[in-house]
Amino acid sequence: MSSRRSRSRQSGGSRITDDQINDLVSKLQQLLPEIRDRRSDKASAANVLQETCNYIRNLHREVDDLSERLSELLATTDTAQAAIIRSLLMQ
Repeated sequence: MSSRRSRSRQSGGSRITDDQINDLVSKLQQLLPEIRDRRSDKASAANVLQETCNYIRNLHREVDDLSERLSELLATTDTAQAAIIRSLLMQ
């Protein structure tokens, strides 16, 4: 089976075309600051996917860091202030 055919097959009988893949990679490229800010031509699909993984990992680290800082903040404030902050976060 050709690589094009194997790439276009998905479970359930629905297919994704090379054009759709290229469109999705292009959309990802526009979302990534590391690639979007470059003045060069389009990056390869592999590069876009690698940068996407790196970006998501960095976002996870930032969320973890912010969560830890928020927990420390809540631990040092009085109960009433902590309750207000928690209620604001839940909105």
